[in-house]
Amino acid sequence: MSTAREAVLGRIRTALADVPAEETPGDVEVPRAYDTGLDLHPGARLDLFAERVAEYQATVHRVADEVELRAALDAACERHAARRLVVAPGLAAEWRPGAAELVEDSGLDHAALDAADGVLTGCAAGIALTGTIALDGGDRSGRRAISLLPDLHLCVVEAAQVVGTVGEALARLRPDRPVTFISGPSATSDIELDRVEGVHGPRRLEVFVLG
Repeated sequence: MSTAREAVLGRIRTALADVPAEETPGDVEVPRAYDTGLDLHPGARLDLFAERVAEYQATVHRVADEVELRAALDAACERHAARRLVVAPGLAAEWRPGAAELVEDSGLDHAALDAADGVLTGCAAGIALTGTIALDGGDRSGRRAISLLPDLHLCVVEAAQVVGTVGEALARLRPDRPVTFISGPSATSDIELDRVEGVHGPRRLEVFVLG
């Protein structure tokens, strides 16, 4: 074991030395007095969210209701030639497009996910200030793998889910769930600043802001 690792583990053991053996993390209250710092009325918050998401090279659609949503999803499927979509298991029936075969995720293996034309999910929260979407592994977000393997991600964000800041989003998210934060399609850059897409997730992201 490396000296540095032993030093870190030693500090952890020292910090936990006086913790009763029967105590669990849920027994300790964690202060969550986050600074929101963004006072916007709902319309302006949605406008900012849509603007910031688009800045990350995602395609943003504003839809007023489920009828418009399904039409926009159908159009997206046609545009991307997406004939087979994996959907999160808790996705509302009203959100499911008719232009593609829908395969509900029930533990599909990686090969099946990779072979799909795309994935359709909801989300846990949207952050206006950063243009970020949070997925929490719940029924509408789906497990982490389904939003990483298919090359196309269609994501529905309800207006009520959009908050101003990261702090507000963290206050909404459950700490016992695996949270994935998405800011645009998958992309990275090397030391020469050459952009490479699709390294660790979908190269194409379309966001549908509902409401």
